[in-house]
Amino acid sequence: MISIKKPGPTRRKKLLLAGGATLVLVAALSLLAWDRGSGASATKEEAAEGKEGHNEAQELTLTSEEAARAGIKVEPLNPQKQSSSIVVTATIQADQDRIARASPRTEGRIISAPVRLGDRVRAGQVLASLDSVAVGEAHASLMQAQSELRIAEADFKRAEALVADEIIPRKDFLRAQSERDKAAASVRAATDRLRLLGGNPGAGGRAISSFAVTAPFAGTVIEKKATLGDLASPNEPLFTVADLSRVWIVADLPEAAVSQVRVGAQARVSVPSYPNELFGGRVSHIGAALNKETRTVAARIELSNADGRLKPDMFATATIEVTGDTREVMALPDSAVVLMQGQPTVFVFEQGAYVARAVQTGERIGGRTTITGGIRAGEQVVTAGAYELKARKQKSQLGHGH
Repeated sequence: MISIKKPGPTRRKKLLLAGGATLVLVAALSLLAWDRGSGASATKEEAAEGKEGHNEAQELTLTSEEAARAGIKVEPLNPQKQSSSIVVTATIQADQDRIARASPRTEGRIISAPVRLGDRVRAGQVLASLDSVAVGEAHASLMQAQSELRIAEADFKRAEALVADEIIPRKDFLRAQSERDKAAASVRAATDRLRLLGGNPGAGGRAISSFAVTAPFAGTVIEKKATLGDLASPNEPLFTVADLSRVWIVADLPEAAVSQVRVGAQARVSVPSYPNELFGGRVSHIGAALNKETRTVAARIELSNADGRLKPDMFATATIEVTGDTREVMALPDSAVVLMQGQPTVFVFEQGAYVARAVQTGERIGGRTTITGGIRAGEQVVTAGAYELKARKQKSQLGHGH
């Protein structure tokens, strides 16, 4: 027979306490597990939100209307063939075959100078008027010679009529004819002298001492030294007139590159005033002497300048093709490449969004930057409006930072 001993009051109390403690422990463990699960879920949601915000910061989506208002243009990046070339510094000069310095042919006092520096003038246009004693004397001599010619012609006509009626001997007629011819020669000589001094032989009535300095051809006044009241002389030009419809780009070729450049080689010229524009021309002359101080040879490139935008003494950069094989390069307008966090960056249009892409750049030639890495041929690249996209991206990143 087996007997079971019932616990006493004290033992029952201990068992109840132990059971309660166990229940409290189980409850605590359950709460801890629930908190961990909730925390993990929250962490996943926060990570997802963070990732989504990061993607939004990297990509920009614009409607077609917004892109049009921002001036955004997208073009495929295609390799282009480019000949080997050298880039040299240059200056713009007036065509020395189309430049003239206008000065008076004799001394005279300047009485008017209506033309201003920078004015465009026509061929024969009056640049300044002067008053000269020599011109006045030459004009008086012409008037006297013309008067003597009129008298000699009248005597000749009378002698011609008298000799026809045999009233005077023929020798008198021949003498009258000779006097007329001498008077005519004197008029021609006086006319030529007055014209050489700059006077106007056609002006009559009285002796005129004024004469004009005129433009030899159509062009632009690039220098003026005429001041009212000054005494001008043939030794000092009053104006310099240049035909700037064509200009010279004088480039300095390094000594090592002289053998690679040929007359007729194509050249592209850029100037700081028009950074996104290239002016095309050809090498027309290569200097025969080396500058011993700079160790360079002057090369001349001729450019059309019908609109007059290229000014003498402007600085320029000339890219001249040299003998050698052609190569393929990928290049974008300079404005398509922006700096973001110190890194050259372009915007690529893909899957309906504008994505910032860091790139590696090479040389800059005539407003275009060569791309050497970070992007593939055929990708759609923003060629205009990159700065607008950069501003939007930075604004978007500031918004996510808050």
